[in-house]
Amino acid sequence: MLVMEMLLGLAWLSGMASGQNETEPILLEGKCLVVCDSNPTADPTGTALGISVRSGSAKVAFSAVRNTNHEPSEMSNRSMVIYFDRALVNVGGGFDVDRSTFTSPRKGIYSFNFHVVKVYNRQTIQVSLMLNNWSVISAFAGDQDVTREAASNGVLVEMEKGDMAYLKLDKGNLMGGWKFSTFSGFLVFPL
Repeated sequence: MLVMEMLLGLAWLSGMASGQNETEPILLEGKCLVVCDSNPTADPTGTALGISVRSGSAKVAFSAVRNTNHEPSEMSNRSMVIYFDRALVNVGGGFDVDRSTFTSPRKGIYSFNFHVVKVYNRQTIQVSLMLNNWSVISAFAGDQDVTREAASNGVLVEMEKGDMAYLKLDKGNLMGGWKFSTFSGFLVFPL
C-alpha cells in the first residue's frame, strides 16, 4: 500500500512539474534515484510499472600515470601489461594500481583514452586497449627521428559489471618513457 501511495505521489508530482511533458522523466535524487516512465509499455526491460531504481553512486572515473621512469616490473615483462603506479583519480574504486587494470563496477558505456610514450629507440611500439583479454583498439608510435613519441587512442565501449580493461604492449619496448604515459577512463552512462 505504501508503494502505491508513493507512486501516486510521484505521478502527482509529474503533473505539477512545469516544463515537463510525457517524454521527460522527473528525477528525484537522494540515497537512490527513481525514474518514472510515462510510457511503461515501451520499456524493453519490462520493469514493473515503468519504474527503474538505480543506485545514486553512478560516478566512475579514473586517471592513472607513471610516477617514475623505472623499467617494467617482472610481472609486466611476462604479460606485457603496461603498468601505472599512481592513480590521480579513482572515483568508484575501479582502477587497481597493483594490476594496472580497470574493473567495471556496473554495466554501462565507458570512455577510455591512453597516451603511451616511447623514447628515441629506433623501433615501433604498438599498444592495445584490452577488454577481457581481447584487443579493442591499438595505436602505434614509430617515427625514427623524434626524441619522444606517443601511441595514443580513445574509444567508447560497452562493459558488463566485472569486465576488465587494461593496456598491453604488443610490439617494441618502452625503456625510459614510462613517466610520460597516461591511461584514463570514465562511465559515460549506465545501462
